[in-house]
Amino acid sequence: MSDWPDQGRAAAAPYTEGTRAYRRGGEPVRGRRRRRWGRLLLVGLLVLALLVVGGYFYLDSRLHRIDVFTDYAGRPADTPGTNWLVVGSDSRQGLTSKQRKEFATGAAAGRRTDTMMLLHIGDHGTTLVSLPRDSYLPIPGHGSNKLNAAFAFGGPKLLVRTVEQATKVRIDHYAEIGFGGFVGMVDAVGGVNMCIDQRMKDRKAGIDLKPGCQTLKGGQALGFVRSRAFASADLERVKNQREFLAALVHKATSPGVLLNPFRIVPFALRSTDDFAVDQGDHLYDLAGFAWAMRGLTKGDGLTTTVPIGGQGSAAGVGMYITWDSARAGTLFSALREDRAVPRSLGTR
Repeated sequence: MSDWPDQGRAAAAPYTEGTRAYRRGGEPVRGRRRRRWGRLLLVGLLVLALLVVGGYFYLDSRLHRIDVFTDYAGRPADTPGTNWLVVGSDSRQGLTSKQRKEFATGAAAGRRTDTMMLLHIGDHGTTLVSLPRDSYLPIPGHGSNKLNAAFAFGGPKLLVRTVEQATKVRIDHYAEIGFGGFVGMVDAVGGVNMCIDQRMKDRKAGIDLKPGCQTLKGGQALGFVRSRAFASADLERVKNQREFLAALVHKATSPGVLLNPFRIVPFALRSTDDFAVDQGDHLYDLAGFAWAMRGLTKGDGLTTTVPIGGQGSAAGVGMYITWDSARAGTLFSALREDRAVPRSLGTR
């Protein structure tokens, strides 16, 4: 019996022909393995696609949406390009009592704004314009007052209307971030590198920064964009705000953050949870905003402050600044018509 082959084992085991192994029925063993790996790869790609799509809709659902835009008599018609009104509020939501003390933010309730920027994205690149809070402008239904008073009187709706009527530029999108969200976003990307020309010591902003290039963490960054301890006060502050915003977006869209799950996931969660946008805005709108801001750091556009004409004071208002009507008119006319902004009105 030992001379006869084991028929059971022979039927189950593959036989060879040359150097290729075959199973019963003539099917190559390697071919089956290739198909199995192909199916596994296909399943993996489908799972990844589902995760990406699901993650997008999840993050989009986290955006804090508010009713910002409304039609009114005399509202500017739709203008070429895309215009954002970017607002930084002093909302303390998201900050612990320890952080409020450490960052010298105080504990005031509600929210006000000291940061307003108009971002224009068009065929001639991107233009980021700071609108100083002390700008003396007509506020519908409230006479003339400082620009940030519009936010205090009527929130985002009145602020947008005030800016639109002053610039004749129609605002398409709105983005607002508070103190807590700002700190969280900066810490999520591991801080942002800034080069500081002179020492910045400001007890009211809770900072003491030495000259030189350094990485600012969340609390330091908040103090950096809040400080008015300069000879030109708010005008220097808005310049710092523009520079820091561009640097933050550049860091957030860098491969070191986008390809690092320990960076991009916390950043995505903080930015979507703490951003307030209009009801019609979505995550892809913010992606376009970020891409345009990144272009500013590569010289694709201009950053500037609306040209200042002078200053004054009024009862119940205090000290204010006025715009240079001719130069500001040239600037906003270029934005309305999506033309190149004269280089004399901004810096690369």
